[in-house]
Amino acid sequence: MQAVFTFGVKKGATIGANATIICGNDIGRYAFIGAGAVVTKDVPDYALMVGNPATQVGWVCECGERLDDDMKCAGCGKHIRIRE
Repeated sequence: MQAVFTFGVKKGATIGANATIICGNDIGRYAFIGAGAVVTKDVPDYALMVGNPATQVGWVCECGERLDDDMKCAGCGKHIRIRE
């Protein structure tokens, strides 16, 4: 039986200019990687990541807007639920 690997960039993810993704790390659905960030570990869905090494500084909506503390988007009004 062959092993199946699912590493990669998931649907809707955004990766900024000159960002570096270390091999073997997943970028979650609709995650946003800031320009120049260095991703050294898996990124959860909807996470906003910046820096070197990349750290999570917030959450983003599917439309690209930053979410407020209640995980509600001011742009489109969606409420995002994050699964652990």
